[in-house]
Amino acid sequence: MRRTWTWHFDLPPDRLWPVLADTSRFNEAMGLPPYVLEETPQPNGTVLRRGSGKAAGFALAWEEKPYEWIANRHFRQARLFTKGPFRRFGPVFDIEPAGSGSKVSYALEWEPLTFVGRLFGRKLAEQAGTAVEKRVLQAVAFASGERPTMFDMPAPELPPGARERAAALATTIDSSPYGNGLGKRLSDYVLGGMASDLAHLKPKLLAREFGVAQRSAIEACLAAVSAGLLSMQWDLLCTNCRGPKLSAVSLAELPRGAHCPSCNIDYDRDFERNVELAFTPAPAIRPLMAGGYCLSGPMATPHVPVQLLLAPGERRTIDIALPPGRYRMRTLHPGAVADIDHDGGAFPGLRATATGVEATAAGEAGRISFGNDADFELAALIEDRTWTRDVLTATEVISLQVFRDLFAEATLRPGDDAAVGQIALLFTDLRGSTALYERVGDAVAFNIVREHFAFLGSIVRDHNGAVVKTIGDAVMASFGDPADAVRAALAMQARIAEFNRANAAERALAIKLGIHVGSSVMVSLNDRLDYFGSTVNMAARLQGQSTGGDIVLSRAVADDPAVKPLLESVPTRDESVSLKGFDRPVGFVRVLPRES
Repeated sequence: MRRTWTWHFDLPPDRLWPVLADTSRFNEAMGLPPYVLEETPQPNGTVLRRGSGKAAGFALAWEEKPYEWIANRHFRQARLFTKGPFRRFGPVFDIEPAGSGSKVSYALEWEPLTFVGRLFGRKLAEQAGTAVEKRVLQAVAFASGERPTMFDMPAPELPPGARERAAALATTIDSSPYGNGLGKRLSDYVLGGMASDLAHLKPKLLAREFGVAQRSAIEACLAAVSAGLLSMQWDLLCTNCRGPKLSAVSLAELPRGAHCPSCNIDYDRDFERNVELAFTPAPAIRPLMAGGYCLSGPMATPHVPVQLLLAPGERRTIDIALPPGRYRMRTLHPGAVADIDHDGGAFPGLRATATGVEATAAGEAGRISFGNDADFELAALIEDRTWTRDVLTATEVISLQVFRDLFAEATLRPGDDAAVGQIALLFTDLRGSTALYERVGDAVAFNIVREHFAFLGSIVRDHNGAVVKTIGDAVMASFGDPADAVRAALAMQARIAEFNRANAAERALAIKLGIHVGSSVMVSLNDRLDYFGSTVNMAARLQGQSTGGDIVLSRAVADDPAVKPLLESVPTRDESVSLKGFDRPVGFVRVLPRES
């Protein structure tokens, strides 16, 4: 049986899809309870997902089939019930261009299981559809900018005194140098936001919602952890579905790998890609129920533009034009994959077998063929191989000064280490500091050196970096982006020149600067996170080639596409030198003082 609702909206499909396909938010807004799935691997590698719960006064038990979807066009999902009024129940959503807008169809399909289902099935479906229609209209109004929030939600139940505690914590956050004036907004978000957003709070998404810089939101979230408004968790994301399948409250508890029961695969830890720092409300402020409101909808894996559920022997061709990019074709169960570097035009087809997938000849542009040659039902999909920039990775957060300042005790467990594929390291050192002490006296020189450390640290933070350590008069700082490291060095060069112009000659400073980028190994050393390896050695030795007032950049840094524009307006000179521990002469770029 089927009941369909149809609407016409002025927005195009790609504007409507992100809100209308957000099944987790929809289910929460409709008052459905969160649920968990029991996932059981099958002999053929697929996973049987069984759920249970209660809705509309009925006790329910079901097998949850994988969703099907085509981004910006269609999704459907079915649950096969063993308990409740229906044998099968699920939504079908379609969206198609209509002039400058869209035609949207939402259908509910059901098959009665009990007498109640036969007698009241249509009425229950009608009630559910009416509730969906209300939320659809709200979601579209939000997408068009007519509403500040997606849904009107009832106030959540909070522990006694939660609002008063949250107000006090907001003040504490704003008094922190890292609160960035976001304490009240963050407190209100925790108290009134949707649980779907708060269970795995991503500060980069929060930054977009608040309309602030990413670093401001990241710093505010970490300040909120320090104050007690939020808790932080290190999530080990599955390399397939990219869901947080294992979480730890500290780096020291994070294992080197995990198992994803949804994908039935084991996967490794990669600090640059799949170790994410996320946040959740402190239980004393806003406790959240276990589980999710929709565990496998289209927006749960937004990197997947197509997922189809194929019966044995089924062939299907769909209409979708994928933009150029790096894609992977695979099934939900473990097996061979096919990586595609798509330049545009026709896209290869997908042939699935019991052991995985293979690419087949491309058909016409805008159409992709799928086939299942296995003897069992399976889900085949195409995913974007690029990891989302909304993930706050461990490598990124550890390279921020706020993390070093507020969570200095956060270290790896003894004996553990983590490979970091790219880290930019900046070394500084004062030239002639001993002579400075002799010229102006110990007390004056000490204050000058202390001031120099203060403004260097401020510049590092302002450019998304972190001071790893100081050694005598030297500073070692880390940056996730080499362009940030170069901007910081140029700011340091300018700040020292300004200091020298404002002070007598005997108080003048000469700072040596060197930067290199490359892979490194992160370890716990002297109760703090540190780096070691050839990248560290090279950065330190390049700093040694600085004469003071100049900046020495490795070729890897100078040739970075984001760094090249920064060097166009400053005087530079290409040089090379033989360095101890390196077999060949090392080329580098010297950024000369502007006065030269």
